[in-house]
Amino acid sequence: MQRVKWKIGDATHDFSERGWIMGIVNVTPDSFFDGGIFFDHGAAEKRARELAEAGAEIIDIGGESTRPGAMEVGAEEEIARVLPVIKNLASSLRLSIDTSKAGVARAALAAGAKIVNDVTGGGDAEMWSLVAERDCAWIIMHMQGNPRTMQRAPKYHDVVAEVGDFFRQQYERALTSGIAPMRLAFDPGIGFGKTPAQNLSLLQNLPRLRVEDCPLVVGVSRKSFLAKISGNENGDRLPATVAFTSLLRAHGADVIRVHDVAPNLEALRVADAW
Repeated sequence: MQRVKWKIGDATHDFSERGWIMGIVNVTPDSFFDGGIFFDHGAAEKRARELAEAGAEIIDIGGESTRPGAMEVGAEEEIARVLPVIKNLASSLRLSIDTSKAGVARAALAAGAKIVNDVTGGGDAEMWSLVAERDCAWIIMHMQGNPRTMQRAPKYHDVVAEVGDFFRQQYERALTSGIAPMRLAFDPGIGFGKTPAQNLSLLQNLPRLRVEDCPLVVGVSRKSFLAKISGNENGDRLPATVAFTSLLRAHGADVIRVHDVAPNLEALRVADAW
């Protein structure tokens, strides 16, 4: 079995036999999932602790919505949303900052975050030197376009080949930027500039996307394409999410990013045992 390892902080974690759940906390007023109920700092901190108690190994804190059509938030506003939460949680929880801005990432890392979860995969040129300087873990995600435009008829010649090429290019750039390879993880960006069919192609071909021994992070939690493929357009997307958690782990995913930790953790452990 391939030894998939990721260095976060001072510790190196092996995902060969046990996958991780990443719990989502959106400190935004316009999240597609929760509608902004964790925009209050106290509510966000409480939610983060609940997800950790349920078994999330990483808590992903975000201050800017990346749902389709979402508008950009300035760096100062984004920092004001997430920094108090990170400062209060960093001593007890393993935190990632969900941002594409190097300035926000810098502030979050200084406050105690250990991982940068970057939906643009290095779109901010300053992110490369920051990650090298701080020697932090970095999730490089693929996105076509931006949240305002990404779902306007996304097109690929071969989505699996193109996302895989992007990962390899960013991996090589990371090495030349002085970033340690064991700090890197990659996310295919399901729903970020992809049609339902393109999403499925990526999920069915996860092994083709792996770069060296770097972890694969995947997030499909409650996304709209699940309703389309399950035929449950107006219903709860949690059952389809849980089904995918087992499938994705069995097909090579190492970290599953979800809103609902407990049921997805059970599905993950079933896949680990299998």
